[in-house]
Amino acid sequence: MPIHTVQVPDDSEIFGSTVKAFESFGYSAAVRSHGHLFIAGTVGRRADGSIPDKIEEQTEIAIRKIDEILRLEGLDLSALVDVTSYHVEIREHLPGFAEAKARLINPPFPTWTIIGVDGLASPGLLVEIRAVAAYPDAT
Repeated sequence: MPIHTVQVPDDSEIFGSTVKAFESFGYSAAVRSHGHLFIAGTVGRRADGSIPDKIEEQTEIAIRKIDEILRLEGLDLSALVDVTSYHVEIREHLPGFAEAKARLINPPFPTWTIIGVDGLASPGLLVEIRAVAAYPDAT
């Protein structure tokens, strides 16, 4: 079973200083296996490491990071097939999340599971998004 880990370049404009988290916490940004790309939970931390206050900006940053990982693999957001997002204070932030998501995710839509949680890795983080993308068929 061939497995390929995706390496986000240290000089990534989208990830900035946050790229160090992969090594610090010992995980890969994404792993390719059996025609799918499994993307680790991605948060809305800015490239300088700061955390925006608004859910809309956090959502946009997280989705843009997923888009960058997909780009590194020659894919785009239309390759997403399954997404799970984790939300702090879900009832308060869901409208803003939905608004940002609607601007960035276009049909055909992936499946999407939305889960409310008590907290995420750092105070101030409101959303974390993990995803699975499919590579185009070779035929």
